[in-house]
Amino acid sequence: SLDIWDPFEGFSAVASVPPSARETTAFATARIDWRETPEAHIFKADLPGLKKEEVKVEVEDGNVLQISGERSKEHEEKNDKWHRVERSCGKFMRRFRLPENAKVDQVKAN
Repeated sequence: SLDIWDPFEGFSAVASVPPSARETTAFATARIDWRETPEAHIFKADLPGLKKEEVKVEVEDGNVLQISGERSKEHEEKNDKWHRVERSCGKFMRRFRLPENAKVDQVKAN
């Protein structure tokens, strides 16, 4: 696989993470699809609630695409009564080793 992210890394360790830290752990594995067309490599990331200014897309080491960012915890009002919190907060970073045919000088994000 060209993807340097190991999907099983830390899998068994999640159970030992304290509940207060699980929010960040959950967001650290932002879901990203990668497909290749005849014209391009296309990455689609599920990053609900983030503005484009809060997401950084860059190429490192010549052929490693890095997508990173951070979601802040929502502001809570004293009168708010939360019933459920499923959206994670914290930092995330995903890295993908691009194949030789990738034109890294033409990387763009939207």
